[in-house]
Amino acid sequence: MNINSRSFRGMLEKRPLNVQSAFGSEPVALVSGRDLAAAARSNGSIVLAANIRNPLTIKGVLKAAKKMNAVVMLELAKSEATYCGCTFDNVPGFAAKFSAELGGGVVFGLHVDHYAIKSNDDLLKSIPHLRHLVEVGWTSVAIDASHNPDWENLCFTRDVAMHIPAYLGLEAEVGEIKGPGEITTIEEAMFFMGGLNSWGIFPDFLAISNGSKHGTYDSTLGEAEGIDLVRTKDISKAIAPYGAVIAQHGISGTSLDKVSSFVDFGINKGNVGTLWQNVLFGLEMDPSTGNALVRDGAYVKDPRRGIPMDLWEQIVAWGDGQGFSRKSGDYKKANKPFNDAIMALPEKVREAIVEDTAEWAGRFIKVFRGEGSAETLLEVVSRRLDHNAAPEQAVLASRSAFTRESAPGSGVKKKNEGKDFSD
Repeated sequence: MNINSRSFRGMLEKRPLNVQSAFGSEPVALVSGRDLAAAARSNGSIVLAANIRNPLTIKGVLKAAKKMNAVVMLELAKSEATYCGCTFDNVPGFAAKFSAELGGGVVFGLHVDHYAIKSNDDLLKSIPHLRHLVEVGWTSVAIDASHNPDWENLCFTRDVAMHIPAYLGLEAEVGEIKGPGEITTIEEAMFFMGGLNSWGIFPDFLAISNGSKHGTYDSTLGEAEGIDLVRTKDISKAIAPYGAVIAQHGISGTSLDKVSSFVDFGINKGNVGTLWQNVLFGLEMDPSTGNALVRDGAYVKDPRRGIPMDLWEQIVAWGDGQGFSRKSGDYKKANKPFNDAIMALPEKVREAIVEDTAEWAGRFIKVFRGEGSAETLLEVVSRRLDHNAAPEQAVLASRSAFTRESAPGSGVKKKNEGKDFSD
């Protein structure tokens, strides 16, 4: 990316207003999620959306993006922000810092992932909180009220979305993402998207439950990836009139060969999260999927990669003290208490983690067909008159068609498993 080109300078002038306010004249190429979605649709690619639980992941993903002239999203789930070294307040600064260290020219978005709304109290708290996140520079938000019945999901999503500037990216979710067994129906997706459209809410991305899960697939328990791409494509075609495409969650543990076909099924955003933690910790991974390997009831540490063995042993001891299984997804909660120790590691160790992260990010960008997507984004932005990326989507649906009584499964209460599937 030529940072002195007219198109790049023009893009900087058309960054979202909240970015211009937060970063002033600093030439950080932080763009709206609306533009990332438009670029992906335009060139038939998938935006790599990387959940960043540690700052080193940010640098590694940005490094790969710069090398491949690709756009990427850096994202953090609402729940992740409570147990990671990365937070909603420090990620924008880290991203700007690492982008500058890489020489600038890295085009990326900052995405608030799985902003869970489970109650009216959550809804009310979201209003001032999201205002703050906009002020510090986040450029896209995923509202997740999928834990609720379809009518409540529609209403919560509508109400939160009305407090997010229309020039920022928007993702919504129908069907809770928790692995094989519960697949979003076309009827659910159409009710949800039609209902949002009737209120003038226009998501760029729709996340659905299509058989993926967040975290590691434990082969010792017979778990295996089972993403239903046929249903995914059917939903993608059905919602196309509403201007949205599919966001695929839970890609860690999916073969890169299968991932390479995702864009053919209407997927234009690909979330990868747990894999980066595997790289950070230096766990042995299946080279074709990035899934952490389990042996004798425990994750397997590769002494040549990631954090040093002695620090890993401290994490294991800490996990034992928390009562965690040694193959538990709860190891994610080690990110916050051990963040300072990881960031204080010798530069040689930290840079090796960054390089391993960049290598994996590059593999995903390649199978996502994202090489050169930064140039496509510059073209998309150049066609806009100014900074405002609000969509020109039309209202196609009538509110009277979307009521509590007409919601799929009306009157059927969703079963509460007492689990959080949001990261």
